Amino acid sequence: MANATSDLYEILEVERSASPDEIKKSYRRLARELHPDTNPDPEAEARFKEISAAYEVLSDPERRARYDAYGDPRNGPMGGSVFDTNGGIGDLFDVFFSQMGAQQGRRRGPTPGQDVETSIVIDLAEAAFGVTKDITLKLPVPCDTCEASGAAPGTHATPCPACEGTGEVRRVRQSLLGQMVTASPCSRCRGMGQSISSPCDACRGDGRVTEERTFSVEIPAGVEDGNTLRLTDRGAAGPRGGPAGSLFVHIGVAADARFERNGDDLHTMVHIGIAQAALGTSLDVDTLDGQEAVAIKPGTQSGAVLRLKGLGVPQLHGRNRGSLYIHIQIETPTDLSDREVELLGELAALRDEHIEPPEEHSSILGKIRSAFS
Repeated sequence: MANATSDLYEILEVERSASPDEIKKSYRRLARELHPDTNPDPEAEARFKEISAAYEVLSDPERRARYDAYGDPRNGPMGGSVFDTNGGIGDLFDVFFSQMGAQQGRRRGPTPGQDVETSIVIDLAEAAFGVTKDITLKLPVPCDTCEASGAAPGTHATPCPACEGTGEVRRVRQSLLGQMVTASPCSRCRGMGQSISSPCDACRGDGRVTEERTFSVEIPAGVEDGNTLRLTDRGAAGPRGGPAGSLFVHIGVAADARFERNGDDLHTMVHIGIAQAALGTSLDVDTLDGQEAVAIKPGTQSGAVLRLKGLGVPQLHGRNRGSLYIHIQIETPTDLSDREVELLGELAALRDEHIEPPEEHSSILGKIRSAFS
């Protein structure tokens, strides 16, 4: 199941000329197939993260344009992500000069913790109106025994003698362009800048222990399947008092048997009989807000679409709501009783409609003819 390609279009199984709707449909299809909640295969989870990352780029017109022009920056010679949502060509120069040692060295201070990813599935109503969900994860958290210092109680860390507490080692060399200064993490303290002679027994000098934590995640109204929430400072704690990383929550929206969503609009199918269509009626139709009385006008045709404004999905971070579109499907009756056949025959005669059923339904024809004998 694993996909070895790095091309985002191939990951989403679409052509490079695919429209935004085609990209969205393909992503939703793959997400339903590969979501960890429905597919226990470990490779499926990896593919789910892969298609989510690809969709995040290709669903954004600006990021897609940059990808089409420059390719995936993660595959470049410098590694790392050059372009991000707010990025541009300026980020490329920042990465270049930081690798050449032209900046003021590495970021000082505690090392931040890693970002963490998880996924959650909600229903359509929860996605439409927002919901608060509890998520339980096992994460590195600050060690209470040593208060995240990594040093045994009663002791403390000292500056690393190899890097003098900077966490990096600089080297100067001559080149055709003059002196070049390169900096690399200190191998003795692993870039921490600190030396611990008596490590904490609980965390073994890391300043962190792994524990189960529960977070309340507020999912805003209007989210769609495939959206991702970023919760800062909810990821793994950094070593020895470093700041926590971010928690990325990938949102999956379960399919609803009543509605199909298209952006902020909802679509539903309503079946009515031929008499209701011809004479008109009033029906109670399910909406996200409860049942709504809908008037069916006399003479309504199969395939007619009724629009109820403001009964769709609220806009994400907006004030308006989409519409609910009701698609009318007229059902042709089967297994008619003798009386029903007689009445339909009379109706056909009044409307001068010729009826000649196929031979296999000659019994019905006989009933109709007998109605006029």
